[in-house]
Amino acid sequence: MKKIIAIRHESKYEMERRVPIVPAHVGDLIKKEYEVHVQSSSKRVFTDEEYRKAGAIVNNDISDADIIFGVKEIPLEELMKGKTYIFFSHVIKGQSYNMPMLKRLMELDCNLIDYEKVTDEFNKRIIFFGKYAGYAGTINTLWSAGQRYLKMGINTPFLKIKQSHNYPSLAEAKKAINEVGFEIMKNGLPKEIQPFVIGVTGYGNVGMGVQEILNLLPSKEISPDEIKNLSSNKDLPNNLIYKVVFKEQDMVKNNNADKPFDLQHYYKNPQEYSSIFSDYIEHLNVLIHASYWDVRYPRVITKNEIAKLYSKPNPKLVVIGDISCDPDGGIEFTHKATEISDPVFVYNPSTENATMGFDGDGIVVMAVDILPSELPRDSSFGFSEALRPFIESIAECDFNEDYDNLNLVPAIKRALILKNGKLTKPFEYIEKYIR
Repeated sequence: MKKIIAIRHESKYEMERRVPIVPAHVGDLIKKEYEVHVQSSSKRVFTDEEYRKAGAIVNNDISDADIIFGVKEIPLEELMKGKTYIFFSHVIKGQSYNMPMLKRLMELDCNLIDYEKVTDEFNKRIIFFGKYAGYAGTINTLWSAGQRYLKMGINTPFLKIKQSHNYPSLAEAKKAINEVGFEIMKNGLPKEIQPFVIGVTGYGNVGMGVQEILNLLPSKEISPDEIKNLSSNKDLPNNLIYKVVFKEQDMVKNNNADKPFDLQHYYKNPQEYSSIFSDYIEHLNVLIHASYWDVRYPRVITKNEIAKLYSKPNPKLVVIGDISCDPDGGIEFTHKATEISDPVFVYNPSTENATMGFDGDGIVVMAVDILPSELPRDSSFGFSEALRPFIESIAECDFNEDYDNLNLVPAIKRALILKNGKLTKPFEYIEKYIR
């Protein structure tokens, strides 16, 4: 008898509307004689009725399921014994806030597969929402720039951009950005904000989404070295946005001045490098932070660096879209993730306090950590397309076999954190973080 597959409702965030498997792909599974249960949800972007039409059983109780797919973390009280769970667990960095959840999964003898670790043989992620985070994060950042400049008494074309979740689809959002781009081409940008420079950290999946949105505007990509000379050039056109993509070699330097930058050496020995990103921030209007960061690496901007910038009159940098959204992380003053319903705060570098909204002295930070949920239908379909080829391998696996003999496709086996409640070999390092 085939195992029962379930899709749980999302309970971590009020506005989390994404799904891991869309109704069309549920229908594919049912045609292959899998039984699929869907936990009822009134906020999910795909309705209960859409799942019923696909052939799923929709109710509140999914305790009969063997395999449970979700998107975000699951509250401790909702975890069930002996289940196979697949979701973004956020435990692989030893995140302290999720160690109780991991410990409970271990106590319940569960299997845990994390989408973030589903990779190919080159360690490249296969299943991700990242590109949609780039889309939504960039739309939100441009919207934030329009709102912040308005508070400063500057009317810009960015005022015509809405927050991502207010568009019915990605296509509609792109159309709106395109229209703003045409307005900039025709009428230019206000003199007070010229030359308008957007910096982007990161060039992976998230970065590709960022670029796709920015390329809808009249933009010219320049190198990091070139931005320092822009302000002194009086002959620049007023209808162009300058875009700068920062790579690792632009952002850090080896502490040994005699050694050149080496990317692989940096990845293996980040403690031997220091950030040089503060050299650029005075030349940026907007920064979109879309690169990976963890505690081993130098910060992109520290509290001291932003305080130094804001100690001068009329700092140019007014908005940071922190798509990476590591609290107290790469952008040190991103003190917390924000909600879709309350997406930005103003950080005051002189007081080190933050105020939600666009009012106040300081720099605006947009730090929504479930950005793909602002484009829920588009992002869910893209995610489900990537996940679909692996579902049957998970459903057919006998997790009672020894780890080395598990009949799992390699990409999924690489993502198996827990097997019957025990950390698998690649993830035994997490033990030291469990309290």
